[in-house]
Amino acid sequence: MKDFEKKKYEVFDLFNNQWALVTAGDPSRYNTCTIGWGSLGTIWGGPGRGRAIATVYVNPERYTWEFLKDSEVFTVAFFPPEYKKALGYLGTHSGRDGDKIAAAGLTPKPLGGGVSFEEATLSFVCRKLYQAPFDREGMADEINHGVYENWQPHWMFVGEIIETEDRR
Repeated sequence: MKDFEKKKYEVFDLFNNQWALVTAGDPSRYNTCTIGWGSLGTIWGGPGRGRAIATVYVNPERYTWEFLKDSEVFTVAFFPPEYKKALGYLGTHSGRDGDKIAAAGLTPKPLGGGVSFEEATLSFVCRKLYQAPFDREGMADEINHGVYENWQPHWMFVGEIIETEDRR
């Protein structure tokens, strides 16, 4: 076992086990979806000057992808464990088919030009810096032929964290 696997790091737990909602659009028109793939880090600056970023990965088949592709701001929101069922619902239903947010029992709220949720304990407002699809030619065979055998690759959205709401 690698040394870092022996310790519990919250940053790895946030996306992998708690999941999150990524939301794009503005308060008048937006959509959200559940994500389990994401990362937090720094990029595009020298030592001590790197931009704090959140990176999310969304499949273009998701309705939220359309909003992410066209928006300059997106939010990433994390929730306490009692909202796992609501996030599960949001991950299996499309906003194309109705008001899935109301059905999940969440309360949207404006945050930093985007939308987050009253029930979230941690929200990042991100200004989009980069978006691109994964390139199949650059993928390891096990990913290309395993994960994406019958599915188109996800897109990567990198956003500079410009505002944080932390109610943990």
